Amino acid sequence: MNINTLEKEIIQCRMCERLVRFREKIAKEKRKSYLHWEYWGKPVPGYGNQYAKIMILGLAPAAHGGNRTGRVFTGDKSAEFLFKCLYEVGFANQPNSDFRDDGLEIDGYITAAVKCVPPGDKPTAEEKNNCESFLIKEFQSLKKLKIVVGLGKIGFDSCLKFIRKTYPIKMKDYKFGHGVRYVMPNDLILYGAFHPSPRNVNTGKLNFEMMVQFFNKIKSEIN
Repeated sequence: MNINTLEKEIIQCRMCERLVRFREKIAKEKRKSYLHWEYWGKPVPGYGNQYAKIMILGLAPAAHGGNRTGRVFTGDKSAEFLFKCLYEVGFANQPNSDFRDDGLEIDGYITAAVKCVPPGDKPTAEEKNNCESFLIKEFQSLKKLKIVVGLGKIGFDSCLKFIRKTYPIKMKDYKFGHGVRYVMPNDLILYGAFHPSPRNVNTGKLNFEMMVQFFNKIKSEIN
């Protein structure tokens, strides 16, 4: 499936009643600092190059990030940190990701396992399963894909679940951690990475140097 066609399909989804109510409630109430914004308030599709060799896979859009701007990892602190790192390594043409038409171009593809913002950043098992079909189509659309970076355990596990549909792998054999690397039965390479959340950055669990070093390693493997 073409990425643009898939994007339209994702945006129209209203499958999960709880997530629909929550994303639209956030979009209506808004944060005080964004009262002038017309919030997106819909599912947030992936973003990037259909011929990408790397996929960066996160959990879900942020309430006042992707749910506001309409683009994954855009307009929040996690995006601010991530794109400074991607720009430093050469995966992005600018060090910021602010809104849908800000000129950002990436040498890769970025998406989330769950396309709508979940309350408390905790989607239910049913909600994750409902979104799984979209992620499968994203994988199938990226014909040149070589490497997947699971940002956080849910992103990491979502890639494993996709592979498990075709190959008899056991989830317990693939432990999540920052910098872990696995070659999967379909020759896809799966990396784990700490999520660039404010909590992880502010506590020092993840810093700029760590993430740049991590993506430089991946860049050398792609090239």
